[in-house]
Amino acid sequence: MENPYSSAEKAGLYIHIPFCKSKCPYCDFYSVRYDPALAQSYVDRLVFEMKKYHGSFDTIYFGGGTPSILEAGLIGRIINEAKKCFDIADNAEITVEYNPSKNLERDFEEYAEYGVNRISIGMQSARNEERLALGRTAGCEQIKRTILSARKASIENISLDVMLGTPKQSLETLDCTFEFIDKMNVSHISAYMLKIEEGTRFYDMQSRLSLPDDDEVGDMYLKTVNVLSSLGFHQYEISNFAKPGCESRHNLKYWHLANYLGIGLTAHSFWHGERFYYNRDFEKISDGTGGGVDERIMLGLRLNEGIDKSLLKNDGYKKFVDMNLINETDKKISLTQQGMLVSNVIIGELL
Repeated sequence: MENPYSSAEKAGLYIHIPFCKSKCPYCDFYSVRYDPALAQSYVDRLVFEMKKYHGSFDTIYFGGGTPSILEAGLIGRIINEAKKCFDIADNAEITVEYNPSKNLERDFEEYAEYGVNRISIGMQSARNEERLALGRTAGCEQIKRTILSARKASIENISLDVMLGTPKQSLETLDCTFEFIDKMNVSHISAYMLKIEEGTRFYDMQSRLSLPDDDEVGDMYLKTVNVLSSLGFHQYEISNFAKPGCESRHNLKYWHLANYLGIGLTAHSFWHGERFYYNRDFEKISDGTGGGVDERIMLGLRLNEGIDKSLLKNDGYKKFVDMNLINETDKKISLTQQGMLVSNVIIGELL
């Protein structure tokens, strides 16, 4: 079946910054301790790798790790070099993930000069007790100052990460986080359920963690969907909610199977039908082809817009309609809120 995403569509550029001050106990992403000299040489290598490609992009996303741990001038250098290597749209969405443990008022001013217009803040919770249990040392007041500093630099598109099902969290304590979101009037929320991954500190100590049970986590998710809706956020993906027009243009490329190029250690790409990634030695590793029907079903069902029924082999989805786990129209199906809680099971049966 023909891929609906034209090769002429502008792509997304992902830059992985693997440095952190310390490792959060739940995180399984690749990261190393920050060192200024190592960071400088790493940026040199990023620039070297970018020169191997060409293309047109309308999003740049700095992920990590902790991209904001870099000096602002290094972020600026990467953006400027990207503009030399590639055709970067004038209205490109340029996002930097940010940990509010660092005071970046001056950095935000420099970010804005380089074209950064979107910030994603690793809040996780507005309750300090819950943040500390996740290894986050910055308090709620620092998060507030971060948001205000970004706005002072005219960076208005601000996303907050929220984590559900964490130690010391309950349905009732979630209200504190919702109140903070409402008060700060941010434009985007990413709300993820905690998953204990092998190789993390939480994995080693999970028997000692006091975590909500699965039913309570499910209730937390449904509450999050409903409360964010009441605050003016439209859910457009299982874990993502936006004010009108503030959806993450970059992340939508992943779910829409548009072209994206990832530069940096462990960064993945889907580039003109091919998947590849950089390993931890900066070697480019082929990961086969992509963009087939199964991927379009799997990724498309994460989105509220759903998928075209013509992608499906049969009408086996109808049992999930009867169970109120799938919505059906003449041409499309999509997951209900309850369906999103068991999306892996549903998608597995439809593939």
